[in-house]
Amino acid sequence: MEDAPQKHRTFSLTHLEPAEVLAVLRAAKLKGNREWAMIVVAYKHGLRASELCNLRLSDLDLKNGSIVIERLKGSLRTIQAVTEHRGEPLLNELKALREWLRQRRDDGSDYLFTSQKGGRLHRSQFFRLFKAIANEAGVSVEKQHPHALKHSIASHLVSANVNLALVKQQLGHKSIGSTMRYVNTSDQQASLATATALMRLF
Repeated sequence: MEDAPQKHRTFSLTHLEPAEVLAVLRAAKLKGNREWAMIVVAYKHGLRASELCNLRLSDLDLKNGSIVIERLKGSLRTIQAVTEHRGEPLLNELKALREWLRQRRDDGSDYLFTSQKGGRLHRSQFFRLFKAIANEAGVSVEKQHPHALKHSIASHLVSANVNLALVKQQLGHKSIGSTMRYVNTSDQQASLATATALMRLF
């Protein structure tokens, strides 16, 4: 007897364009340093809402510029760099986190991002927060979901021709197949790349 066909969840790869990312970060910064820090961290590290909300103070090492990322759904645990951005202040993750930590109230919680009432910020709160900020930034409704940030950094890295192995590591994917979802190539592009490579070699 044959196995019944498995139902696979379909992924929406809706992503924000670079200008939309900046518009969202601008709106977030106007709302507050916590909001700015949350969204820039989620974008740069390709985090799901739960992964962002699970971050603890002990995961962050600003002195050495690193953050421990505990992925869900069987993805990798990685230690990634917390970086500045000379060209665009809104993407300065290091500054965003420093600004947030300066005003973060010590409520006994060890979570990095806390709610206004204190304690861990729940993923549903971040969902609502992101939707409101994205709406304020003029982003279309289908992109007003925090998972669009993960798709955005993946798409932006791929379109910038970053090595797929590096994209895979940044997103915490165990399989390169997960990363390949963000790659759109044609036969013509493959043929051109092959011809170019052979010209360099020979």
